[in-house]
Amino acid sequence: MAKPIRAGILGATGAVGQRFIQALDNHPWFEITSLAASERSAGKTYDNAANWRLDIPLPQSVAEMDVVLVDPTKVDADVVFSALPSENAMTVEAEFAKAGFAVASNAAAYRMEEDVPLVIPEVNADHLGMIEVQQDNRGWDGYIITNPNCSTIMMVMSLKPLMQFGLDNVTVATMQAISGAGYDGVSSMAILDNIVPYIGGEEEKMEIEPQKLLGEFDGAQFVDADLTVSASCHRVPVMDGHTEAIWANMSDNPTPEDVRNAFLNFNPDLGDLPTEPEQALIVHDQPDRPQPRLDRNLGDGMSVSVGRIREGIRYVAMGHNTVRGAAGASVLNAELLHKMGKL
Repeated sequence: MAKPIRAGILGATGAVGQRFIQALDNHPWFEITSLAASERSAGKTYDNAANWRLDIPLPQSVAEMDVVLVDPTKVDADVVFSALPSENAMTVEAEFAKAGFAVASNAAAYRMEEDVPLVIPEVNADHLGMIEVQQDNRGWDGYIITNPNCSTIMMVMSLKPLMQFGLDNVTVATMQAISGAGYDGVSSMAILDNIVPYIGGEEEKMEIEPQKLLGEFDGAQFVDADLTVSASCHRVPVMDGHTEAIWANMSDNPTPEDVRNAFLNFNPDLGDLPTEPEQALIVHDQPDRPQPRLDRNLGDGMSVSVGRIREGIRYVAMGHNTVRGAAGASVLNAELLHKMGKL
């Protein structure tokens, strides 16, 4: 049996950090060897430091593990999964990369850097070829890769199979779950019996990240896709699962049946990665699907559901924002790195 890859989690006590623990507990390739958090938590056992909020028991494999500072000299790992706030990630993730760590980041800080891969494995796995360029540019022994914003992932997973039809521009209106803001992000008084038609920075991310994701890597640089996106983002009283109404304009004018078939046929083979879902996109033909409560956990939360495909082309996409849209996305990226021999 191969020796497990040592994995650390940065920001381990937060909502996404807890999802990382869930994804990595009993993982066939990775073993959690370090849990890192702020000075407030460092020095405590994890069960004392974290307010565990997932609907599964706290894994005993980490309950008694001591939390360490978010510091490369304190973390014992080969790869670190970053659930850090973006304001901290810009400095901290670079420190880990300089120190030789592979950093699989869920933070926004480095997503749009010219030499940092922004990756959805089913969409643009070849962009990981930028790692060597990044290391040469920055003189790092390690490197940083990122996954997109949670709402961007759901949309781009559905847009990738539409590129064959000459995708020109996209309009999207999101209905985003409150878990995307973190436990303390939206008060109950603000969201109950309400919709908040603004999420800071979200529309900008949805409008700029798809071009990089759907573009090309020419061996030296990323070339953005010729695509425009207009987004309107809304917070709704749903616990988990981002739902998106999408209008896609394509020069080839495909029919709804053409689009449905493209979705059905989109299932890239990543080579049996442990977190890879059996179906990347799941097509729902019922007129009232997908729905977060019914469909967010399909594919262990890693599948994206699509439905209501109509003339226009208009359709609905939905996925689990803290699994496929956050921790699960970073873990899948790291699994692909391992398969490529980069861990």
